Amino acid sequence: MSGDQDRFNGDARILHQKAVRTPLPDLEAERVFHENMMTVAEGRERKAELLADPDVPLLQAYEMEFERVAESFKRRLRRIAGENYEDVAMAYFRGKRDDRIGELSSYYFEALWRIQQRTTVTDMIFFPLILRYPDSFTMNVRFATGYTTPESVRYESPEHLVEEFADEHKQTYYEESSYSQQEAAAYLKETAQIIREEFPDPDTTPFDERKYGGIVSAGGRRGTTFSSLLERVEPDRERFDTPVTEPTLVDAGEEARRTERELLCGGEVVL
Repeated sequence: MSGDQDRFNGDARILHQKAVRTPLPDLEAERVFHENMMTVAEGRERKAELLADPDVPLLQAYEMEFERVAESFKRRLRRIAGENYEDVAMAYFRGKRDDRIGELSSYYFEALWRIQQRTTVTDMIFFPLILRYPDSFTMNVRFATGYTTPESVRYESPEHLVEEFADEHKQTYYEESSYSQQEAAAYLKETAQIIREEFPDPDTTPFDERKYGGIVSAGGRRGTTFSSLLERVEPDRERFDTPVTEPTLVDAGEEARRTERELLCGGEVVL
């Protein structure tokens, strides 16, 4: 990053207890949403393949995931504010504009900035929540201190090891790390199916069977240990009583607070 971005150090207030609600006014909008969620599922399956391959360093799988998520935020920023989304977001952060486009841009720009920190910062959980309602969907981008949840699968990365093991322990560590990655790969592949089930194809699924759905995921790292989680979330069917005509920021919702209570250990700070 250069210019203004070099001096940007994050502002978690824009993310805290907020989500973006996006309308689904017609079948075409539903198709786009479905395609985006299938891309998420496919990315998870691709990461599983890389983790299962003993010849592929875990770092490669981790970086692939980072690049995919970062690019998805960049696409949203371009759709909202155009190629100059950085200027729009920074103007909002500095109080030079106070409009819906500026607010949305700053939300996703903050998310992008924090995603980019994940390559070097440990003890930070990426904790997004995506919920489908009859006429819209919400994306709640969250980060929390810590690196795992009680329900997460954990796996080891020898590439991130800084200490030296004696020869008799080194082989054991590498074998155990490989096994943990195989277990994680199986988990990632299995939970990718949850995404497909929660957000089915609108062209082949009756409306009553697709109008509600939800997932929460959590990924983090501490030193050599990585963690991953993905679970179903039941949307609050009474959450919205009015339609929305354009993307807008809304309160994070009871589902967000519920998943924080259930999945975080209690000492984390949610951004």
